[in-house]
Amino acid sequence: MTKVSVIGTTSWGTTLAIILANNGSDVMLWARTQEEAAAMESAKENQRMLKGIPFPPGMHATASMEEAICEAEMVVMVVPSRSIRENAKRLLPHISPNSILLSATKGLEKNSAKRMSQVIEEELPEAFHSRISVLSGPNLAKEIAQGMPASTVIASRDESVALRVQELFMSNIFRVYTNTDIVGVELGGALKNIIALGAGISDGLGYGNNGKAAFITRGLAEITRLGVSAGANPLTFAGLTGLGDLIATCSSPLSRNRYVGEQLAYGKGLQEILFSMNNVAEGVDTTLGALELASRLKVEMPLTQAISNVLFQNMDPRQTVVDLMGRAPRPE
Repeated sequence: MTKVSVIGTTSWGTTLAIILANNGSDVMLWARTQEEAAAMESAKENQRMLKGIPFPPGMHATASMEEAICEAEMVVMVVPSRSIRENAKRLLPHISPNSILLSATKGLEKNSAKRMSQVIEEELPEAFHSRISVLSGPNLAKEIAQGMPASTVIASRDESVALRVQELFMSNIFRVYTNTDIVGVELGGALKNIIALGAGISDGLGYGNNGKAAFITRGLAEITRLGVSAGANPLTFAGLTGLGDLIATCSSPLSRNRYVGEQLAYGKGLQEILFSMNNVAEGVDTTLGALELASRLKVEMPLTQAISNVLFQNMDPRQTVVDLMGRAPRPE
């Protein structure tokens, strides 16, 4: 039986662990504290994040990093982007040199603007670099945990690594594709969260479907512009990790980033909103990372800048829309 470790008890981390266990892997879900691990082992479910979804046979929780990843063929990292560097350092003393590293975190490091695979590369020896892969797609955790069909993408520079990860995850309700464009897959998954914040603002203001569709479409153009400048294949953004993820995140009431935008439109403060949430809205930190990357690459990102103004400069959302609509005319 294949041993797989999942680092992070988020709703998405728990969901991925459930998929792997249902497929026959021996799965260890790593928790930050002994209390959390013991509670999940006792209840045989993650009651804090996915109450009512039982763990399959072969899935266990532990607070020991050594126990979690020792002799694991694959280590899946599903922690918030702001802690992925710390956790990469933590697993280094215990990880097998032949393990596959899979990042399922959609974000950019706030200060460095680095993608998650880049952060992991910086913390692990070069011998591991070819075994790093990423997972991204229109994947709302609760729907998948409840057995609803979905698709995702595994990207790695080494196609054999992507194929092995695909084999471990593929099922009759979770269809997995492979891709070698790790830059595009990661940036699509990270940047769409910014656009979802804006979609939520639009919904909260009651601006209807025409305005929201325009915002999402121009958001995709902005994501693609930055992605191509960073070295991605433009076609990637027309696929599951670009357009597909954008549709799901901008439209679903399960979307955390859409929820944050909607609450901002209702007049709530950012910190108040974030404090009330169990999960992390990655689009907040990613907005700053995206603007930093855009500055380095000299890419214009007016929508991302507008979202940043609302998030961090207390700009009134209605005035922000007025300002965007009043920009100089230009060809599409």
